[in-house]
Amino acid sequence: MSVRVRFAPSPTGSLHIGGARTALFNWLFARRHKGSFVLRIDDTDLERSSEESYRSILRSLEWLGLNWDEGPYLESERLELYRRAAEKLLVEDKAYLCYCTPEELAERRREAQAKGLAPMYDRRCRYLTPDERSRLEAEGRRPTIRLAVPDTGTTVVSDVIRGEVAFDNATIDDFIIVKSNGMPTYNFATVIDDHEMGITHVIRAEEHLSNTPKQILVFQALGYELPVFAHVPMILAPDRSKLSKRHGATSVEEYREAGYLPEAIINYLALLGWSPEGEEEILPLEAIISQFSLEKVSKNAAIYDTKKLTWMNGHYLRESDLDRITTMALPFLQAQGLLPDPLPEEDYPYVRAVVEAVRDRVKTLAEVAEAASYFFAKVTEYEEKGVRKFFARPGVADLLRQAKERLQKLETFDMETTEKAYRDLAAELNIPAGQLIHPTRLAVSGRTMGPGLFEILELLGKERVVARLEQAIAWIQENIEGAAEGGSLNGP
Repeated sequence: MSVRVRFAPSPTGSLHIGGARTALFNWLFARRHKGSFVLRIDDTDLERSSEESYRSILRSLEWLGLNWDEGPYLESERLELYRRAAEKLLVEDKAYLCYCTPEELAERRREAQAKGLAPMYDRRCRYLTPDERSRLEAEGRRPTIRLAVPDTGTTVVSDVIRGEVAFDNATIDDFIIVKSNGMPTYNFATVIDDHEMGITHVIRAEEHLSNTPKQILVFQALGYELPVFAHVPMILAPDRSKLSKRHGATSVEEYREAGYLPEAIINYLALLGWSPEGEEEILPLEAIISQFSLEKVSKNAAIYDTKKLTWMNGHYLRESDLDRITTMALPFLQAQGLLPDPLPEEDYPYVRAVVEAVRDRVKTLAEVAEAASYFFAKVTEYEEKGVRKFFARPGVADLLRQAKERLQKLETFDMETTEKAYRDLAAELNIPAGQLIHPTRLAVSGRTMGPGLFEILELLGKERVVARLEQAIAWIQENIEGAAEGGSLNGP
């Protein structure tokens, strides 16, 4: 049997991180078994579906690298299939027309709840006579189509992850399979599509487990062979509540815009509910594919930990090809106004060198732009903690002046020559080199942390370094040594 799986999102919003995990598990299973991954779009909810959401879902899947083998199929373009299946069920008395209005159904639900009964459909249209149907149609009522569900027995879901789960048929409504506007419901369309597309395994979120007995009943009514079902655990927030906006980003697009890498998200999502062999958590995609199996998927809810994802993203940011990371970082630098768009070709080597300098100390592409800003823009403020710790020391302006004079005399301005100049000066002054290094870092970057000072000096070049040292000296003389009233302690 050739494995065929599908991912069938509704285009009613961006691709949620939970949906991405479902798509990934399907994709991994298909790749592991050299099968097919089918993309199907459940767009039969005409009011909520949108072209924008559809395009967004495709972009997110492509960005993640979850390439599909077939599709995308649109359910809205397959209505004839659903119509023929519904007619077959009507002819065989396995489904029936229901003329009850939404208002009538709501009133009956209220009455049932008032009596302490389950608010289920009372099946009054199941046994209408032809005359009764004619009268209701003459009133202009547009019927829905309901499946005639057995009122005895059980429907058993055989699930790879959860084992056998039994549902009492008496608790299952004669549910609607076609709406009054002619559109199929989810539980009807998905069965027909799974059959027509030869889907062998239905891998989806646990929240769909309650839909599965209804779908099995449709499979059975139509005489279709059942696929293998596997319901993966829910993804919960750290407080074990449902993952929502209040916990931070929840869509793939949001993570992309925040500067996360697709391979980090894939690696992290794979570990949400699935356990590979060994203790290693940073896994190349090939290793994930080769190890993936549904039998290793947990029944328990997976806890979504943004901190762990961010840590993992930092690893991939450091280890990935530098040119690729530089290219991915460009839009973030341009969005901050640090670089022109498009970037002149001759400027690329400098940008690449800056990205290489800062990427070991950041965890997202957005942080690359923040960490690199002083390489492209003037220093307009100094960290207050640095001012108090380094600029406020007596005699620091004179130290910076002497350092500036040494740097100005250098014919070659690179890491080796600048470091030698600083260490020689510190030795002559009989002071620790840090008394020169720390205030210089603050002067040229505005910050107390970052790449090595001499790497910064080489990248900035002599002209900018000297100018920034002169700016810092003047600022210290005015705001620290002069103790001018109203003087600022956080900017030049």
